Amino acid sequence: MKQIFPNGRNCSLSVRWFVLVLLAVCTHSTVFARSAKPGFQVDSEDGRLSVPELVSKYGYHVEEHSLMTDDGYRLTVHRVQSAGYKNGTVVLLMHGLLCSSADWLMIGPGNALAYLLADQGYDVWLGNARGNRYSRDHASINPNDNSFWKFSWHEIGRFDIPATIDYILDNTGHRRLQYVGHSQGTTAFFVMASTRPEYNDKIIQMTALAPAVFMGHMKSPLLRFMTKFLKTIDILLTMFGVGEFMPNKPILHDIAKHICPPDSAVHINMCAHLLFLLAGYNPSQMDPSMLPILFGHTPAGSATRQLVHYAQEVLSNRFEMYDYGKLKNVLIYGSDTPPEYDLSLVTAPVMMYYGLNDFLATPEDVNRLAKKLPNLRKSIPVDDVLFNHLDFLIANEVRHLLYEPVIEGMASAEE
Repeated sequence: MKQIFPNGRNCSLSVRWFVLVLLAVCTHSTVFARSAKPGFQVDSEDGRLSVPELVSKYGYHVEEHSLMTDDGYRLTVHRVQSAGYKNGTVVLLMHGLLCSSADWLMIGPGNALAYLLADQGYDVWLGNARGNRYSRDHASINPNDNSFWKFSWHEIGRFDIPATIDYILDNTGHRRLQYVGHSQGTTAFFVMASTRPEYNDKIIQMTALAPAVFMGHMKSPLLRFMTKFLKTIDILLTMFGVGEFMPNKPILHDIAKHICPPDSAVHINMCAHLLFLLAGYNPSQMDPSMLPILFGHTPAGSATRQLVHYAQEVLSNRFEMYDYGKLKNVLIYGSDTPPEYDLSLVTAPVMMYYGLNDFLATPEDVNRLAKKLPNLRKSIPVDDVLFNHLDFLIANEVRHLLYEPVIEGMASAEE
């Protein structure tokens, strides 16, 4: 099922959800010098637009497709093509936690990865995980029912990504596709490739941006503090029947415009400082004018269990399935501890890119992952010592520092 939007001129891990909780207290700015920035082709109202509206606004062809997973969740996938599109290689881009397909579009034509790939002739598909603003539907369960939200990123990897891949390949007639994931988009891929290894053969290359698999070295002091309480939060929210965490609210765009103002070329506001504290400090790559757009699309909604599962990763320092507690673990897994995912089964070719100042997907944890993958082509640090988790999406120089090398690496995989 699809909806087509014709051409016209008229979206990390858990870095952003905590910021939005704190936005109400961010009512002043702080000052320091920053270098001149290349301008993005965007305006603040882009934060109010849906993905189809956003893509059409900038003159690209967009389609909206609906598919269903084996366990009944209805997902929306967006397809982006340039005006001169020909039947090129298919690529699936998968967003991070609390995000959506908008992640790959926010910084506009000439900079955002979805547009760059479309300009290169790729057939670009943007996935949306269950529970975000574009995938809040189920064959028999209402999102207002707490049972709708009883999933973590395990189910996204086990069901959502395989269903999305199959739908895309069936509709395009291709046998394989390129996969690009950021943060949770990498976590879920490695879940899929290790629990449903037959899908490795459907991947030309997996490009992992800020891969979030092992998290024992996660550096954010605020998130480390919150991690200690996330299991308790999960229990309390379950008791009160609240399984959804931070749904998309259009009002956040207006809030961000007022309390995160980009009021000067030498000002970085407090909202940006909080992002740095959570994701890593890199002021030269932050354009404050992007914040209203960012907060218009993020948070896009998720299940509380997704955050709890990441907290579990931080505390256990293992890449393991969801921990339901000893008694339930025995019933589900046959042991009182959850099993680890077998990364030796990830046979698809993998290219990884990581930030040297990423507080969430740290170089230490990425290097540990690199040693576990049997078909790793390269693991590449971004050429900026301060590059952080959020920079993978909205850094001023992300095209030059990351996206151009990524596109070159994708082309090499097809030779």
